[in-house]
Amino acid sequence: MKSRDVPVRRLSPRCRWHAILLALLAALATGCDFPGQPKPGDRYKAPQKEMAFKVLFQKNCVGCHGAKGELGPAPPLSDKLFLALIPDTELQRVITEGRPGTLMPAFATARGGQLTAEQVKVLANGIKQRWGPAESAPSGAPPYLLAQARAHDVDTGNKEDGLKVFARACASCHGEHGQGGMYGDKSVGAINDSDFLALVSDQILRRLVITGRPDLGMPNYADATGRPKGFTPLTSQEVTSVAALLASWRQGGSVTGKGN
Repeated sequence: MKSRDVPVRRLSPRCRWHAILLALLAALATGCDFPGQPKPGDRYKAPQKEMAFKVLFQKNCVGCHGAKGELGPAPPLSDKLFLALIPDTELQRVITEGRPGTLMPAFATARGGQLTAEQVKVLANGIKQRWGPAESAPSGAPPYLLAQARAHDVDTGNKEDGLKVFARACASCHGEHGQGGMYGDKSVGAINDSDFLALVSDQILRRLVITGRPDLGMPNYADATGRPKGFTPLTSQEVTSVAALLASWRQGGSVTGKGN
């Protein structure tokens, strides 16, 4: 009998389904995924389960503080002096509670935000691990926190003393009355601006006087760049006084400085 004359056995529909099922079971036994099934790293993860610093920072911080922790509308997080001065507990508290009265919101779920306490810790620890300083804060650096300054300084500062400090440390770039000016060929923004001052807290004013804005070329409390010859680092009391002056400009502040 020729081969073409051999009868062909056809599987019944029931047998075909059994064969398909056996093939799928065999595939699973060898560790293969179903076609189109996402890999573990690509599968959906509930927002409160996300613990990767990179993802949390991208979703919650980049818009204000910049993709690399700098050059955003808010003060930089990558500044090593800032990271050397701010206590770990304070950094975590600010992320948790935000800064009331400013654009910095509370991020913890307990305060109306969307991050768990564990995620807040991941952000706070990650910021210092990613940009943290290689050295401790400079000896004699002004205390970062207002509460620390009040315990350290003789008084809480006044705008009369603040004007003298401003003339020595700030006016060469920001103008005599904080109306803005020039440094070389670069324009320097006004700081005597009630809109700007309304958006920042007294603590942020103190921070800016101490740390400057290195990402924008603004010197810190000890940097003589752009300042008069013979400039010496600001003391904690001087920082307190100039911050008190800036705070006083919130009410009726203007770019001309008139009436202040």
